[in-house]
Amino acid sequence: MRFRVISWNIHKGIGGIDRRYRIERIEKVLAGLSPDIAMLQEVTDGLPVAQFHDQAELLAERLGIRHIAFGPQHRFRMGGYGNAILSRWPLSAIEHVDLTMGWRKRRGVICARSRVRVGEHSRTVMIFNLHLGLAGSERGAQLERFLQSHPFARLHHRTPVVLGGDLNDLWGSLGPRFLNPAGFKRAGGLANTFPAMLPVRPLDGIFLRGDVRSRHCGPVRDDLTRQASDHLPLAADLDLKLADE
Repeated sequence: MRFRVISWNIHKGIGGIDRRYRIERIEKVLAGLSPDIAMLQEVTDGLPVAQFHDQAELLAERLGIRHIAFGPQHRFRMGGYGNAILSRWPLSAIEHVDLTMGWRKRRGVICARSRVRVGEHSRTVMIFNLHLGLAGSERGAQLERFLQSHPFARLHHRTPVVLGGDLNDLWGSLGPRFLNPAGFKRAGGLANTFPAMLPVRPLDGIFLRGDVRSRHCGPVRDDLTRQASDHLPLAADLDLKLADE
């Protein structure tokens, strides 16, 4: 069973070059990529700078994607922003795991089960959408906390797991140090995604565990993605094994 996953820090819909709020650029990119599941970071909810939009609801409605999980991270006097999962299939068991370290900026992961259906076949996939911190020691501690947390720690090793997000992975070291020992494999090769105009850092990633494999994964580079956000989106085409295969 094949399906498409996107991971993208949309930067609140504010362009990485012109610094203008243009949510229609985010919408156009996502519509062109046609994801079955989109893991988005820095998604706003009622922020004045983003015209008070509930971006998860707005994008889901415009893209015809019915199912949403939203994990608010940063709240202000008016509005806030956080991580969102948009899915063409129902989401259940939605949870937020707090990854904030002490006094540092709030960080977290939004978790959900998606019942992926292709033709007559279906199987549950666990989705984890993360946004990690800026300091190296912080990111390591956050991944260790995640790997020990419910619901991840109780999953069977064959359960299909898709983990993605803005890992702020400056050197591409988080996979080998933390995720590979936990059974994850990076979807595709290490690829630079930041800054979008001239990417030199592999901040973002998609990792897989269990009965799911990557056919292709890489950043989407074109004029629109270079303008829409300060990160490039990652797009992955995945193959999901049936439970009895």
